[in-house]
Amino acid sequence: MQNDKHAVLWALLTVVFWSTASTAFKIALRDLSPIQLLWVASLTSTFVLMLSLIWQNKWSALKAQSTAELFRSLGLGILNPVAYYIVLFEAYSRLPAQMAQPLNYTWPLVLVFLSAIILKQQIHLKSYIALIVSFVGVVIIASKGSFSGFAGVDILGVILASGSALIWASFWLLNLRDKRDESVKLFMSFLAGSLVMTLIVFIHGDIRPMSFVGVGAGVYVGLFEMGFAFVFWQKAMQKATSTDKISNLVFLSPFLALIFIAQILNETILPSTFLGLVFIVGGIVIQKVRKVQI
Repeated sequence: MQNDKHAVLWALLTVVFWSTASTAFKIALRDLSPIQLLWVASLTSTFVLMLSLIWQNKWSALKAQSTAELFRSLGLGILNPVAYYIVLFEAYSRLPAQMAQPLNYTWPLVLVFLSAIILKQQIHLKSYIALIVSFVGVVIIASKGSFSGFAGVDILGVILASGSALIWASFWLLNLRDKRDESVKLFMSFLAGSLVMTLIVFIHGDIRPMSFVGVGAGVYVGLFEMGFAFVFWQKAMQKATSTDKISNLVFLSPFLALIFIAQILNETILPSTFLGLVFIVGGIVIQKVRKVQI
């Protein structure tokens, strides 16, 4: 019981961190390019994850990795953080935060269908119903609730925000097949991603003076959207007697995010954004509901 209380506290702290992320993205992207933001954030999160490994005394597990596992980390690192966050940050640079954030939140459903394709798992009727419900939410948000269609909406931004969910789901599906310690896997992915991003920054020519506010927001993203958030969520999962006790808390995040977006970014939250988010989360909830045995 005590462990569950601690698990909920760690999970709630993580949810708060994730809820502020979309606001931090937009602040950073006022002064930084998506590539610059990811470079700063990935370097910061790699440092945090390294400290976490040292704190957990898992340095020996790090040194025990095989060459094949190192190459696997490179592949995973290219997916996350590199591909995932470049696509996501580009979406945020094109869309209001209140649109990009919920569109990215469709990844749990994408994960279900990817699992069916890759792991040959059966897809039940409720999964199709959940997909339709969430898709309605995506359309409501992307169209801003207008029957006239998507006039004035950055369609590429919508595609990128939704597509980032596919990259995220692909990363976690491939990550499941890797039997290494979770902390080691995460650190290695971000270390590989940071090295790749450093190379990209120099090749792309983005190594130029960056504003204090931009760098500060990038460091915040690295600390609280990536680094500490992953560490604290792992801690919550370890302490919980059942993951169901904390997994549903994640549903608070997109709604809390709208509060930060409205208060800090001064975006006027459209009714269509809230309604669409309800549909998206509703679809995910439908997918998670278990069949009741009578």
